[in-house]
Amino acid sequence: MALISRKSFQFYSSSTPASRSILMTLSKRLSFISGQRKPQNCSSIAMRMLCFKDKSQYMFCRKNHVQLRIQSLSVNETVHLCGDTGSSAKSNNVWMDEQQFFQKLNSLFTSKEIFDFLSSLEIMSDTMASGALQRISEVEVDDNGLKNPEGVLENEVFRALCFQFEFESSKLSNTGLLNALQALIKLRIDPRSMLMASLLSEAQERLVKGQLTVKNLCALGESLFELEGPSCAMLEQIVNHMQEKDMEKWTPREIVMVYKMLQGTVGEGKQYQDLLNRLNSVTLTIVSQLSPKFTSIILNSLVALHQTQAVPLVIALCRHSVKHIPYFTGDELVDVLEAFLYFGHSEQTFTVALEAHVPKSIFTMQPQTVSKVMQYCCQKRILSKPIFNAVAEGFVSDADRFTTDQIAMCIMPFGTLNYVPPSASALFRKLETILHARLSHFQPHTLLNLLHSCVLIQRYPVNFLPKIFSPYFLQQLQAQPPGLDRTVTTQLTQLFLAVTLECPFYEGPKLLPKYQVKAFLTSQSSLDVHLLKRVKAGLLYLLKKRMYFSSELSTPYFYTLDIEIKLDEEGFVLPAAQCEEIHRRIALCVDGQNRFCINSHNLLGEEAIKQRHLRLLGYEVVQIPFFEIESLQNCRKIAEYLHKKIFSHTYGLSC
Repeated sequence: MALISRKSFQFYSSSTPASRSILMTLSKRLSFISGQRKPQNCSSIAMRMLCFKDKSQYMFCRKNHVQLRIQSLSVNETVHLCGDTGSSAKSNNVWMDEQQFFQKLNSLFTSKEIFDFLSSLEIMSDTMASGALQRISEVEVDDNGLKNPEGVLENEVFRALCFQFEFESSKLSNTGLLNALQALIKLRIDPRSMLMASLLSEAQERLVKGQLTVKNLCALGESLFELEGPSCAMLEQIVNHMQEKDMEKWTPREIVMVYKMLQGTVGEGKQYQDLLNRLNSVTLTIVSQLSPKFTSIILNSLVALHQTQAVPLVIALCRHSVKHIPYFTGDELVDVLEAFLYFGHSEQTFTVALEAHVPKSIFTMQPQTVSKVMQYCCQKRILSKPIFNAVAEGFVSDADRFTTDQIAMCIMPFGTLNYVPPSASALFRKLETILHARLSHFQPHTLLNLLHSCVLIQRYPVNFLPKIFSPYFLQQLQAQPPGLDRTVTTQLTQLFLAVTLECPFYEGPKLLPKYQVKAFLTSQSSLDVHLLKRVKAGLLYLLKKRMYFSSELSTPYFYTLDIEIKLDEEGFVLPAAQCEEIHRRIALCVDGQNRFCINSHNLLGEEAIKQRHLRLLGYEVVQIPFFEIESLQNCRKIAEYLHKKIFSHTYGLSC
């Protein structure tokens, strides 16, 4: 580890030729890149070093006096950062000083405060110096780059630190070297500068010599990816060095660091799948040791790396996450839920734990977390009344904090899963208020999805339908992916049908015929073919001939009937092909498990609106749910069930 000190010494005027030369040289070396950095080949960067008569001490000055002294130390010595644990080779007093340094550093929020703090110090380690650079990058860099280039890059303390990092890179600890490299990359220091060349060359030399720990390798990999992207040749060397190490001895923290590095540098992970396979196998053995943070990070990495083949690890992590639900941060819970959705895994105990956690925490949860919980429930068809009731109440109180996408994600599950919460009146009043105030902020497809879901549970957005059916809005839908595809036109047509059948007072614009579908798009998986086959067999046993009922029949009203039976005025069953003297039409809805919420007898919104509309269109709707028929063993018992269900009185056959 290197020690950096500051003392008063003879003043060197910046007006002297020598000092002006140094300033000009450093200014060039610390040139700021204000746009996209051009990737450089780190393996071919030439290291240019200036030679000093006394390499243990040199000076840089501008207005104030800054003296930097390096004390050489082995690059492999353990260096403690704030928050690290373990034994230290240093005295306890020095360790306390370093700990206090980082506590103070993390309480500063401008580069000026940091530079003033550094100027007040007599001595600091290279780890502390590199930590200061990292803190500067945290407070001074945003999405647009460095906020105050001149205030940072022209500061004499910053330039003095960089001066020493450049010319004494061989004496830096691994931690100091790599932390400084990461910070300078974030500060957009020119990768072609002598400073960066020196640090990169030193890092490459230590990589080749095998002097870098797992943590060091991860830090270097992330830095190289930032500079060059995934094509950097040294990344392969880093992965090769990782594969040579004994993974079974890695700590959970080291395993997490490797996942994060691979996630950030190799995309889907196909290039380094052998390493990932070993890593996944080792991680499986230590799942029980993982903290909430580490659990969420690994699940997030497995999603990003598309590790769909790591089924045992995914299942173990999902089960392990159950006990951590009360302790996850909002972002961590979002990552865990995303993993459940991505890998298609379900865990009943996880839902139970969510039901216990969400109602207690709803008023402190972030909108992103609330909306992700609802998305999870919706996609998994989990109708959890404790969660839905809590979200409804929380939404009424905090809806103004939600983005338009988050609003849609919170409200749509109520319609999709066909559930009206106790606070429905307040919930939809709040939604209507938001729509009036922020209607133009919603993306067209998001708005359509939101309003369509409201109709599923008989909440009719009549005040907003003129916009939905307007040519301008329809053009907006068409212009944005997925355009006016079959799903979108089905939603539009169902909105139009709902208003026509259920809101006769509506006199606004109608949906033009060219935007209407001839038949609603229904998911093939929603029809339980095996259940339908059993019901048809029972009907054949009951009615004796196949001619007396039709199945999977399209209607002029956009819906497809599972089974239709026609009766005349006297109650006789008519042949399915007959079109005259029809007095009653019976629509049998053969509802398999896919038409219900999971582990529930609650119909999904799409099926509920269909049955509601069929009744309004004049059909007698008879529901044949799976849970009533699945225990019936043969055709005779099914026929008896259907007789009681369909024909409460004696029926006859028309000759």
